[in-house]
Amino acid sequence: MKLRRSRPPLVNRLLFLTIGAVVLRSLVPSPTLTWILSGVVLVTVGVVVVDRLKPFRFHIGADGLDLRVAGLNRLVPWAEIDAIVLDQPAPTAGGNSPSLLLVPATTSTIDRPLSDRSPVDGRAGLVLIDLDRVQQPADEVAAALARFGGSRFVDLRQHRHDEPSFEVALRGYDKRQVDDLVQRCEDALASGRASQRHEVKAELDRARGTIEVALRGYNCAQVDRYLDRMSAALASWDDEGIKPA
Repeated sequence: MKLRRSRPPLVNRLLFLTIGAVVLRSLVPSPTLTWILSGVVLVTVGVVVVDRLKPFRFHIGADGLDLRVAGLNRLVPWAEIDAIVLDQPAPTAGGNSPSLLLVPATTSTIDRPLSDRSPVDGRAGLVLIDLDRVQQPADEVAAALARFGGSRFVDLRQHRHDEPSFEVALRGYDKRQVDDLVQRCEDALASGRASQRHEVKAELDRARGTIEVALRGYNCAQVDRYLDRMSAALASWDDEGIKPA
């Protein structure tokens, strides 16, 4: 699958900026204003041109990822990739575009600084691209990665959307402790790594009797039922399995 760059939003901004400059120039016929507006338009044009001329390549195939992004300019075989994570953080003022992060295998020859962290297990990785920069929908990209990457590919979007919603009781389980425990369980299930699931299951089973009760905490019965399902899922869900509802 070959990803294609989407039209940069700067093109639309440039169009509106140019129209606005022309209208403003007609209303305020000032030579100084003309020079200022011309400079702003030229700078914006330069940014758009540089962005469009920047080399880009992102092919997903049986041999691996053929890339010209994030400082990489070569084929990265699947053997050099331990995980490829598709994540979409919660919405913020700056947006919430889904992104792809690569966690290299220990034998990888990738020499780029690994300044990012996997949202699954915190391992060092490299963000390859924000998917708002490509034309293909995130679901199509995910399907191609699942087909060729197999168990290396982790789609965290579904797990983000499936986080449980507990009722608040006058006296219930401490919210922060429950949230932290649930997040670790969700991340372990998403990781596809048996060792991580078993480790988190042991942690979950130890924590079950130690969660503090607080004022206006989560409904204890709902949390207990959810953690029962999580414990069973962590014990039995294989690498290709499906998380129980």
